[in-house]
Amino acid sequence: MFNILVVDDDKEIVNAIDIYLSKEGYKIFKAYNGEEALNVIKNEEIHLIILDIMMPKMNGIEATNNIRKEKSIPIIMLSAKSEDYDKVLGLEMGADDYITKPFNLMELAARVNSQIRRYTKLGSIVVKDNEEIYETGGLQINDATKQVVIDGKEIKLTPTEYNILLFLTKNKGKVFSIEEIYQNVWEGECYGAENIIAVHIRHIREKIEINPKEPKYLKVIWGIGYKIENL
Repeated sequence: MFNILVVDDDKEIVNAIDIYLSKEGYKIFKAYNGEEALNVIKNEEIHLIILDIMMPKMNGIEATNNIRKEKSIPIIMLSAKSEDYDKVLGLEMGADDYITKPFNLMELAARVNSQIRRYTKLGSIVVKDNEEIYETGGLQINDATKQVVIDGKEIKLTPTEYNILLFLTKNKGKVFSIEEIYQNVWEGECYGAENIIAVHIRHIREKIEINPKEPKYLKVIWGIGYKIENL
């Protein structure tokens, strides 16, 4: 059973999510501000966090920043329509996805299921006899051990960053639109993916490129999408 932490100062929203996701087979932990969330994470094994942005004591942005210092747990942020700046800031701090209030519980469950699948796959580090290695230039991804190496140096990616980079590297030289990347990596319909993809792409570049402003590997094709160069 997977454990999900739901964090929102609106107890009705927390309870509604609890009821729906419990029926989906998840065990739900509850918190009503960022400080409570950090205490739960410290004492329980949590596999995914649903986290509101606007909360008392410690908001979702601060909580995400603190969580990312130690853990790569998938984080889905909840936000009001008026909080576009905060959505981007949340992604900058390390959130994996966001959903706008009011939201459909079925859509939220679909996003939860997608994140759990990818997080579980990334966490299953099993060395195989025939290792699945994808490379271009000095970039190498071993999908058996989930290791990413640039010019002989291993780098650390979040689950979402890893899956975007793996997808593009498997298809090096091919250009994918934002919608195609989202649908292939998130395995779901594309809702407001522009900010989500752009922020994750920027983070990946900062980790794999010598000069992120003049990338060698991860290129943007203006008006079309992104690709990994075939070097």
